[in-house]
Amino acid sequence: MPPVFRFAPSPNGYLHLGHAFSALLNADLALASGGRLLLRIEDIDRTRCRPEFEQAIYEDLAWLGIAWDGEVRRQSDHLEVYREAVARLSAKGLIYPAFESRAEIARLVADKETVAPWPRDPDGAPHYPGIGKQLSAEKRAELIAAGVPYALRLDMAAALALAGELSWQEFGCGPEGETGSIAARPEAWGDVIIARKETPTSYHLSVVIDDALQGVTEVVRGADLFWSTSVHRLLQHLLGLPAPVYRHHDLVRDAEGRKLSKSTGATGLRELRAAGVSPLDIRTMVGLAAAV
Repeated sequence: MPPVFRFAPSPNGYLHLGHAFSALLNADLALASGGRLLLRIEDIDRTRCRPEFEQAIYEDLAWLGIAWDGEVRRQSDHLEVYREAVARLSAKGLIYPAFESRAEIARLVADKETVAPWPRDPDGAPHYPGIGKQLSAEKRAELIAAGVPYALRLDMAAALALAGELSWQEFGCGPEGETGSIAARPEAWGDVIIARKETPTSYHLSVVIDDALQGVTEVVRGADLFWSTSVHRLLQHLLGLPAPVYRHHDLVRDAEGRKLSKSTGATGLRELRAAGVSPLDIRTMVGLAAAV
């Protein structure tokens, strides 16, 4: 079977050079291997994702000369699939509702760090320090019935007890040059969020389900997601999903060495196009050779 690649942007802003690099690299690898390239729109964040950004993705990819195979998968069209996965994890006793707000969690962490450093995940966010796991079933039901917002978190200790040791095959490299067989360390993330009251999924959950349902065999994405793969391998194991191989690539950075980001106003491809930059110029700017 030919390999299957995917490009999976979120329509919460305009694509920039970092997105162009990842999209072009996926397209180049698919072409060179005789494989397929799929397009997925990761639009579960309904507060930030907008139709005009999604339309701009299609326009930018067409301008770059990137074509994809089959229909576009939009995550917002498949929320019931994610709900079913949450129900499966819940039936295994692996998730619980946590009711603290972000501000409350920040205060709890600050209190704990007056005594000793509190563990943080690879992205620098503190592990969940609340009491959600200790609440009784009756108290949880009472809070939910009262309409209190909540996040569904993975009981990491229980999940690891079921899964044991996990690894993935890395054909790119990690932050420290890691490659080959990589030992997964999902415990580094603490009790990660699997879904929320208002959104029946999360990035971690939806990405592993989508990759499996779309038959993705090669995940090519930025090195900033390298250690997220640990959580993805754990969820794949718990849900009985196949594991693709991974290729994490270097990030395109600005003059100050920061990764390009929509939130920091990185120059969009549409602006570069309006300024007269060509698709070949884009390839040169991100360090890719001209397409064959």
